[in-house]
Amino acid sequence: MKKTLLTAALCLICASSFGQQKLVNTVKSDLKGSKPNFGELRTQIKSALANPETANSAEAWFVAGDVENKLFDTERLKELVGKKADEAVMYTALDASTAPFLKSDELDQLPDEKGKVKSKFRKEIKSILTANRPYYINAGSYFYEKQDYVKAYNNFKFFGDIPALAMFEGDKNTKFEELATDTNSLKIRYYAGVSASLIPDHNKAIEIYEQIKDYGFNDLEIYKQLASEYVQNGDSVDFQKTLEAGVTKFPTETYFLLNLINIQVNDDRSDDAIAFLNKAIAADPNNSQFLDVLGLVYEKKNDIPQAIVNIEKALAINPDNAEALSHLGRLYYNSGVEKRAESASISDSKKYAEAKKDFEADFKTALPYFEKAYALNNQDSDAIFALRNIYYQLQDNDNYEKWDKIYTEK
Repeated sequence: MKKTLLTAALCLICASSFGQQKLVNTVKSDLKGSKPNFGELRTQIKSALANPETANSAEAWFVAGDVENKLFDTERLKELVGKKADEAVMYTALDASTAPFLKSDELDQLPDEKGKVKSKFRKEIKSILTANRPYYINAGSYFYEKQDYVKAYNNFKFFGDIPALAMFEGDKNTKFEELATDTNSLKIRYYAGVSASLIPDHNKAIEIYEQIKDYGFNDLEIYKQLASEYVQNGDSVDFQKTLEAGVTKFPTETYFLLNLINIQVNDDRSDDAIAFLNKAIAADPNNSQFLDVLGLVYEKKNDIPQAIVNIEKALAINPDNAEALSHLGRLYYNSGVEKRAESASISDSKKYAEAKKDFEADFKTALPYFEKAYALNNQDSDAIFALRNIYYQLQDNDNYEKWDKIYTEK
């Protein structure tokens, strides 16, 4: 009785396995028909993949990929004969074909019970991926326009990954480094990074940007993107390393230097910041912004004379540097405010008059800088606030009321 039950159970297992393999064969056969029902075939092959009996079948996974590939081909052929393809169907199918083909190849390379690998599908998968490779660019562009940045990333990246797959080992130009001389490949890789940034998936974006940052394609923008990704990822160490590399690679680009200076100043490393700025100024002596920032660093150190000297140098190079005008005005304004506060304790009228004359001189010195800064940028809130207060201290009621109105409206 037990022997009979065991035999019956084995028959059921074999029948189940045979049923799933038969389903795979049916899908494979129906794909060769003139008008395959792709929706039905997709459902059937997914059922086979979910069944333990065929879940690890290289053939089942190949057929799953081929269902999507044939659907992609159907739409692609429409374009070749001048008809309008359904891009949503076409590129969704191409995208959906990738994972099954890769899984099929993985299973196809497993050794049999004798330890031998007898590949059945690799050659055809290689042929399909080689033919389809250019269309992964189109698919990436399609999904990018639809703001599906995950699929845009996957397709842009896979375009570059295809030659480096294990199945292409030994073929010509299989490594990324060998492809990197191709500007188009670098451009598509860059789009993969941009798509990853927009997902946002900062780790994926960083991986892409780190890979392509020194191949001569859009390097400046890539370094900036990379720095931004490290900030978004909360990685201050690599953010600073990227800024330092950027300063070396792009010595006249303010983005890297100014961000690095900001880090150093915030870390109370003003001397390091000054050293960096002096090096940058030596390389680009007519850079008004660098001199202005150097003045701000000296201000942070409370070395006001050196702050004034450097900001004045900045304005000598560019008299219309609105920020430098406002910064220099602030130095004189703050000096006047401090002197006025100190004079409050003076009881001697003669000494007070002298002190008043001194702090009013600072306010008057600050005036033209703030007025020009405002003329160049009427959104400069520091200039508006200072002008209102200066005229108040100078007891110029007409100008005070004018700037008080502007201050109130802002």
